[in-house]
Amino acid sequence: MTSPAGATPRVTPGARRDVGLLTWGFARLAGRVSGTEPPAVFLTLGRHRRLFRGWLHFAGTMMPGGRLPRRETELVILRVAALTGSEYEATQHRRLGRRAGLTADEIDRVAQGPDAAGWSGRDRLLLRVTDELHATRDLSDQTWTDLRGTLEERTCIELLMLVGHYEMLATTLHTLRVQPDAPRR
Repeated sequence: MTSPAGATPRVTPGARRDVGLLTWGFARLAGRVSGTEPPAVFLTLGRHRRLFRGWLHFAGTMMPGGRLPRRETELVILRVAALTGSEYEATQHRRLGRRAGLTADEIDRVAQGPDAAGWSGRDRLLLRVTDELHATRDLSDQTWTDLRGTLEERTCIELLMLVGHYEMLATTLHTLRVQPDAPRR
């Protein structure tokens, strides 16, 4: 699903007048924190101001404000990026994953999935849940039992929403041809 490198965005990232002062300032700050230009995801989605504000609150409730440890959240997001071919999300979350405690080896191994050697049992389960949701939009009874044996109910609900959210975001970014953010100069 990767947008062709250099593809022309179907909706260009907005300028300050397009997205409003708050979104524009937020994007500039987010770019400074992440070491990139202001993230195109914010400046593109920010063109729909009302929807953007609701989306940002929803997304922020799971990342960075979720119940899962940040390292695990990034692991799941990187797996969704690998499964959907979302270069934007992969590029963004490799950086965030390193900051959250994923090693370079783990980030590289995400593409191999839950059966790759070296995962802890919990990491393997999170990757298996992500793969199953991506493939079937459901979890088998056994996977659900395994998940509930590891995570409490609210965290399970959040994990399902996290995977679904990043699937949706990958589709949106691909369709709009949003290109990965350039490093700050």
